[in-house]
Parts: sequence; C-alpha cells; structure tokens
Amino acid sequence: MFNFFKRRPKMDFEKKITSPDGRILLRIILKSGHLSYVLFKDNKQIVKNSILGLKLKGQKPLEDRLGIVRGAEKSFSETWETVWGEDRLVQNSYNEFAIYLTEVTSEGRLLTLRFRVFNDGIGFRYELPPQPSFYRVEIEDELTEFNFDLNSYAWKIPAYQPDRYEYNYEKAPIYDLDNSVHTPLTIELKNGLFASIHEAALYDYGEMTLKLDHWKALKADITPLSDGIKARVELPFDTPWRVIMVADSPLGLVTNRITLNLNEPPKEDFSWVRPLKFIGIWWAMYVGEWTWASGERHGATTEHAFEYINYCKKLGIEGLLLEGWNGGWDGDWLANGRTTDFLHSMPDCDLPRISAYAAKNGVKLVGHQETVGYVDNYEAQLENSYRLYSGLGINYIKPGYAGSMMTIQGNREYHHSQLGVLHYQRALELAAKYHICLDVHEPIKGTGIERTFPNLLTREGARGQEYEGGALNPSHACILPFTRLLAGGMDYTPGIFDVENSVKRLSSTLARQLAYFVTIPSGMVMAADRPRFYDEVNPRAFKFIHDVPTNWEQSIPLFGKIGEYYVVARRERGTNNWYVGGVTNDLARRIHLDFNFLPPGLYNVELYEDDESAHYRDNPLALKIKSFEMKSGDGLDVYMAPGGGFAMRIAKV
Repeated sequence: MFNFFKRRPKMDFEKKITSPDGRILLRIILKSGHLSYVLFKDNKQIVKNSILGLKLKGQKPLEDRLGIVRGAEKSFSETWETVWGEDRLVQNSYNEFAIYLTEVTSEGRLLTLRFRVFNDGIGFRYELPPQPSFYRVEIEDELTEFNFDLNSYAWKIPAYQPDRYEYNYEKAPIYDLDNSVHTPLTIELKNGLFASIHEAALYDYGEMTLKLDHWKALKADITPLSDGIKARVELPFDTPWRVIMVADSPLGLVTNRITLNLNEPPKEDFSWVRPLKFIGIWWAMYVGEWTWASGERHGATTEHAFEYINYCKKLGIEGLLLEGWNGGWDGDWLANGRTTDFLHSMPDCDLPRISAYAAKNGVKLVGHQETVGYVDNYEAQLENSYRLYSGLGINYIKPGYAGSMMTIQGNREYHHSQLGVLHYQRALELAAKYHICLDVHEPIKGTGIERTFPNLLTREGARGQEYEGGALNPSHACILPFTRLLAGGMDYTPGIFDVENSVKRLSSTLARQLAYFVTIPSGMVMAADRPRFYDEVNPRAFKFIHDVPTNWEQSIPLFGKIGEYYVVARRERGTNNWYVGGVTNDLARRIHLDFNFLPPGLYNVELYEDDESAHYRDNPLALKIKSFEMKSGDGLDVYMAPGGGFAMRIAKV
C-alpha cells in the first residue's frame, strides 16, 4: 500500500496489474484528473483507452479533477466448492488493485475503483464511501466505457424490448450496434482473441446494457427507473462488478467462472438445496391438448396430476411441475395479473390431496406462480404463498413474469430496473427462508449470485423450446453456450420426443433433444414432453434422460464454433460416469472424439446418434443407439445430422 495523504493528491498516475499467470495486463491511468483503463493479453490489445466515472443528479459528474489519495494491492487465491453446478471445484485467483480517489476541488467528493485481474479476464467496480456533505445519491448515468475495436464482431440481442431477453442472436460489427444490447455481449476481436462483457453481483442497481456513445465506444447503459434515474442508493455503496472475460478461443469463454468468483460465498447453510429433474403439465398446453384456463380441457387438475405422478414413478423422474393450478388463467390471463390469486386452487385442483399423493410416491412437486409482471399484487401474497407451499412439502417453485413491463409501486418499470432487481432478490431471499428453490422465468439475467444463494437453481432468460414451431433455428443452441450460458444455467425445457407435432414442430432431431441435457446446464431440468410420448416414440432413447444427472463434478468443452457446433463432456458429481453431448446447426458434421479426458481404464459406452438418414426437417426421429466398450485414449467418429446432435453415457467398468 502507498499513501499520498501528506501531500496534494496526484492527478497523474499509472498502475500496471498483471494476471497471476502474467498473460493479461491491465493499465489504470489517471491523467490530468481523468481515470481510464487499457487491457491487453499477450501484448494484444483487447480494450483501448476507456473512460471511467459516474454522473450524479444535481452534481457535477464524478470523473474530472480526480486525485489519488492512496492505492492498495493484494493477491488472492483459493479453491472453493459449489453446492451444485458445472464444476464442483472452482479456482479463484487474482491480483487486485484499489485506487482511492478524491476530487481536487472544494467539494472533495470521494470515489474508489477496485480492479481484479484474473487469468481469464478482469472485474472492476465503483465504491462510493460516505461523503463529507451527503449520504444518499441518485445516479443519473454511469460513464463506464468498453472501447473495443469497432470492426470486431459481436453476438447481440436487443435491450428494452417487450420480450426482455427472448430474441434470436444476431452477429454484427460493433460499429453497427445502433441501439442498446444485453450482456453477456460476446465479441470476436480482429486479433483472434475472444471476449465477453458482462457484470457480476447485481444487487440494488439497474442492469447494465451496452450502447455506442457519440465517440463510437461501447458504453454502459444502466436500465433506468420510470423517472429516468438509474439508481437511488445510500452510502456506502458498491456497484455491481463490470466484467470482461477474455479467451484465446470461444471454448475458453465457456469455462470462465469470473462472475461466480466475484460473488460472495453463502452466508447461511444451503446444504438442503438439491438439483431436480422433473416432468410437467406444460407442453400439453403449448400444443393445445390442454389449457391453463379452467374448463373441460384444463390441464392442472387433480386427475391429471395423479396421472403424471404415476408417470414420474414409472419413468424414474423425481419431480412434477403443476402449471395452471391457481385462479387467474381464465380469459385474458395477461391482463389478470393485478388480481391473480397465488393462495387458492381452481375447484378441480385439490393441491393438498395432490401433494399428499406425490409425497406417498416419492415425487417432489414444483409449484408455479405466474405474476405477468404485476409485482405489487405478487408481493402482497408472496410470503403467504411460500408458507402455503412449504407447509404442503413443495420446495420448488417456477415463478414467471411474462408481462412486457413490471408494475411496481404503481408504476410501470422495466424488469431489469433497480426496482425489478430488488424484487427478484427479495423473492429469492424469502424463498431461502422457507427452503424453497427457484426456477425463474422472465428473470433478471444471471450475474453469479447463485454462489451466494444456491437455491436459485436456474433461470430462463433467452429463447427456449417454447419458441419452437418456427421462431428457432438450429444455430440458436450453438450460440447459447458462448453467450447466454456465460451468465449461468438455463431452463431450456429439453426432451421433446413429439418433434413432428404440427403445432410446435421442432427444428431438432431426436438425438439433439437428448444432447440438450448435457450442452445446456441447469440445476432444474425439465423433461418437457407429455410423458406418454417417451413410451410411444422411443423408450430406449428415454433411458438417457433417466440416467443423465443434473449436478456435475467437472465440465470439459471439447469442440465449438459460435453458431455452428458445440460439444462438451461432463462428469457426474461423485461418480466416475461421464456424459458427452453435441449439437450442430443446419449442416451435417462428423467429429472425431478422443477420449483422453477419461482417467485410465475400461468403459461401457451408450451412444445415441443421428442416423445417416436423419434430418431435422423431414426425418427427425431417425436414431441409432449403440453399446460398446472402449479404453481411455481411444477415438470415435460421431455423426450429427442437419439440426441434429448426439448424446453419450460413459461408465467405468
């Protein structure tokens, strides 16, 4: 640590911080009172000189005439264990520098920037200590820049749109990003490196989106409240971490754990949290067989619930989702959110009787709460609804926020505003109090808080299979691992065997549906089809869904090119069993797998592979299932049809 207290704060200063392996270099520059940063890897520039600062309501921007009071640096390294996730052990090593600043003016406002440099990227945040003349502040804007080469390409989805994150990714040069886009924003640089801009530990603040400023640099664009303010905070206050992940290849991004590492460990006991695989009274509504609304075709009835619980027992699936059990679905359900009842069942749905039958048969129920974004109505019933579920032994809930905006404190707010973020967090912490795990749909994006609150088992937050039937193409699932999934696991609702249904015809082969259980991680995984189709279409293929776990010891991406193909191997937590999944776009591919990631030994292999005649458009069910033995280090050629994929279970003999 060095100190400048005995003399006038310096307005010119530079500090270089390297990653523990020495490959990443961060330069922090204070020049004439303005703070900025530059980022390199292996002497290749990633981020050009980029401005830092905050704009506060009623005050001058906090970015000019800054002087350094002192600086503090440290190194840190640990290996920590996840409650659940893609890897049991996570390495957290970084070099840190905190620069303590004051304005060299009569106001003398204080600001700290804390930087952490990892082997695979950086994180930094603003820290506002108590000020000499105020203890509350309204943030009008964040001046943070990410000045990438404008000719680099990015995979984007638009921000501030009615369907939140649920849009198809498009590849475009940065100079063409005219409107705000969501993070993670994954970028392919002209020098061959890959990066993704995101944030970590998002609490009590608007979500960061990105837009080009008038200087044509990517700039943080914080989601505003309905009155235009980005955040109202009391001091001291720390913003979320701004994150830049860096890799030599797209696969290097997939293993990045910076967002998790920038979150705090759990502050309470979460040993009760268990990942879950479940089926649901859900897809039958999407294809029009049943309805959410009451009537002759109502889906969530006592009779249907008993039928599905029996299927759970027969299929060896742990859980059942009941969607459409409560009042509010009749008529225009999107307009009913202000009066939706989360405490009482429809007359034909006896929830206590259903929960008792489920418990008797060893099946865990997943409750459902569709708010349509009417948060005021939801929060008025929230704790009582959690108490109701907990009392019935229902410890998993799928909340939804399907409206285009939220109604909070009587105002229409973005889901991703400070008030939206605060609501999601309140619900999560209250769920933890009642030992309830969440699968949040229409969520706030993942920023690694599942490290602190492991009862957040999964989220939606991108287009999933509910968009099948024309709004998805095969490249989508080849983009997600390098974009959306960098923010954490996703409930993609895989496992549809009725792929040729005329209402929701899938851009997928049957083998690809199995692959999703490996390529798209999630702490709650839904085998989404109507269970009778698992018997009718291919019961041998369903064996893979039965076997595949929801919690992993280790994950190793093997192949990948954004939008074209992705192959990953994962080891089941606590066993020597491995699972491999792969997906391709609309082009057929044959890949060669080298099994040198396996420990020495002999293994039984079950391979679920597209037949040579398979095609997602006209022959999606053509599947080959093979069983054989092999040794670690052996090789195997695997075929993926257009819109197809493969899945593999490997068990040590």
